[in-house]
Amino acid sequence: MDKILVHGGVRLKGDVRIGGSKNSALPILAATLLTKEKCVIDRVPDLSDIHYMLTILGRLGCEVERASGVVQIRAEKILTEAPYEIVRKMRASVCVLGPLLGREKAAKVSLPGGCVIGDRPIDLHLKGFESLGAKVVVKGGDILLEAKKLQGARINLRGRHGPTVLGTGNIMMAAVLAEGITDIEGAAEEPEVVDLANFLIAMGAKISGAGTQHIQIEGVPELHGANHTVIPDRIEAGTFLVAGAIAGSRVTVTRTNPAHLGAVITALKKAGFELSHTSDSVTISPNGSRRPLHIETLPYPGFPTDMQAQFCAMLATMDGTSVVTETVFPQRFMHVSELKRMGASIDLNNHCATIHGVERLSGAPVMASDLRASAALVLAALPADGITEINRVYHIDRGYEAIDEKLNALGAHIERVKS
Repeated sequence: MDKILVHGGVRLKGDVRIGGSKNSALPILAATLLTKEKCVIDRVPDLSDIHYMLTILGRLGCEVERASGVVQIRAEKILTEAPYEIVRKMRASVCVLGPLLGREKAAKVSLPGGCVIGDRPIDLHLKGFESLGAKVVVKGGDILLEAKKLQGARINLRGRHGPTVLGTGNIMMAAVLAEGITDIEGAAEEPEVVDLANFLIAMGAKISGAGTQHIQIEGVPELHGANHTVIPDRIEAGTFLVAGAIAGSRVTVTRTNPAHLGAVITALKKAGFELSHTSDSVTISPNGSRRPLHIETLPYPGFPTDMQAQFCAMLATMDGTSVVTETVFPQRFMHVSELKRMGASIDLNNHCATIHGVERLSGAPVMASDLRASAALVLAALPADGITEINRVYHIDRGYEAIDEKLNALGAHIERVKS
């Protein structure tokens, strides 16, 4: 098991290239199950979550080839059962349910279990499948779906904490081969949902409204193969912008889409940083007047929950008192106790963190609890005094492709060593 050693006190400068979106790539790879023909997916990031998804597809009978960010998949003959020993490693593996049900009218997928950032139930997925005509049984830790046919329906996917992104994708993938019209109300508006819809449309699906709260799908008899390029990862881009805010003199993220970063860019500007952008890049520079923030996480296009931990790390060393409220995953503050080990002053009250900025953090041994928390600890360590030892970095490899190498190219001093 690897750990990361961050030698603090350096300044970052330069350009960093953003990879393909993990949260787009996973359901898009699952969607290749909907056709017997070959699909070619470009700009697939090299991440452990992607590896798990490709392993699942292989176990389901797909022919998978992968080279230099390009994945070719042919799902000519497939099985309908995804076993627990693979599914348990990644919650997003549940997104094979929709395409298996859509194509084979049956699926058996083990429940992926809970998540360290709190309970993230898939009840809305299952209610959506039932609305389409599937019989749903949860037994012995498995989800069993079966239908004689799927029929279009009106489905509401808004949950207590907002729309379900993965659920929206799952229902879209099941509905594209259903008979009639499916109307999804309360749909997630994230760019990753739009990216999946564009891939399905390239395969021959009839979808309108992706990117809004109302998506309409007209079922078709079958889909064909297609080529697709995954959109840039907006959370990776946002993370490197925060790295530039915390420890940079001038950092530019390239091969990104500034339109997908609106809430993050707005928050950084309010905090006193200077930002500029082109059609595919964003540059951040300090301007000497850092200001505290009040942030509330919200579904897209609001401030993303996946950037909350990184902003906590940034705000911990800024003058004044900032308040961060988590409305999407209220339990998502596992990083707070580790930041406090580094000298941060943070008061946590349920789903709200009050951050009193300190002059400087100090390196310490810390433990990564989840993907975004691990990124926050790396960011906090960049300007800190001394060396920060970050354990359980397998979390960070789930969603960041070679983050240590990319930061080192900007001037950081990071070592990856065996525990």
